[in-house]
Amino acid sequence: MKNCNEWSDLEKVVVGTATGAKIPEVDISLRTVNYADKKDISHIQSRNYPTQIIEETNEDLEILCDFLKKENVEVVRPDDNNPNYYNYCPRDSVLVYGNKSYATPMPIQCRQTEYQAFESHLKNLTVIPAYNNDDLYNLDCVGDPDVLALHEHAPSFDAANIIRANQDILYLVSNSGNKKGAEQLQTLLGSSVQVHTLENAYSYMHIDSTVAFLKEGLLLANPERIKNKYQLPKPFCDWDVIWAPEPTDIGHFPEICNASKWINMNLFSVREDLVVLEKHQHTLRMLLERKGIECAMLPMRHQRTLGGGFHCVTLDLEREHDVV
Repeated sequence: MKNCNEWSDLEKVVVGTATGAKIPEVDISLRTVNYADKKDISHIQSRNYPTQIIEETNEDLEILCDFLKKENVEVVRPDDNNPNYYNYCPRDSVLVYGNKSYATPMPIQCRQTEYQAFESHLKNLTVIPAYNNDDLYNLDCVGDPDVLALHEHAPSFDAANIIRANQDILYLVSNSGNKKGAEQLQTLLGSSVQVHTLENAYSYMHIDSTVAFLKEGLLLANPERIKNKYQLPKPFCDWDVIWAPEPTDIGHFPEICNASKWINMNLFSVREDLVVLEKHQHTLRMLLERKGIECAMLPMRHQRTLGGGFHCVTLDLEREHDVV
């Protein structure tokens, strides 16, 4: 079956856009999920992102699109639909598995319709209803990474909490995905697939700056969050691990930062021997090349500012030669 892992030959992909990106009004969902690491958010004001960020990011995204097209990948883009938050990270809102697509019950309320900007490209879409009562959110998480933002009253998760390895799915329990969400995903995918949870690794918030699947039996891991491979659930603790080196920090726009330096390990596989990697990450490039993985070194100047690297800004719709 197609579209069941992160590394098979890419055929069709959504690439996001920075157009219309904004910082929305802070409600309880945004406060607890996005800004739990900040005690004081008085400086965070609702506004559009500066024009420089938008224009430079869109330039970088066009470079990515051009590269993918040269690799014979069909590229589609979100509609310009004046988002409540942004359409920069299509990965966050939709999981594609097999011949089905799932718009996930995102915990940040203003993001729950982002999938609609590229809905016309999604096959067999199921929109999972979101639970939006305030009792879902735990304000005790503010300033405490050991307390997660979401209670277990109902399933709530971003698609970017999930990475796929054919019959095995790795699901990060974090501020953007609770255990109930993993249970719901298991029910939706059925008994032929196993959803494995990764807990107590990283609160803030998606999986793809913590673990990346490179090919069958090989993964990239963040050594600040995964202390040894036996912290991973089976079967992944039996895989070979490349430990990500200290990233080259490319910085962020003044006073706007939505990702740690580890966003720089956020790569995207075109096929198992080719990934797209931020152009300054040469130490990581050398490690990947030793494993036979070529790296296309491309710019993404504002990935810390906007909170998304190459895996985040893409959503693979079709991959060939997946085996389930």
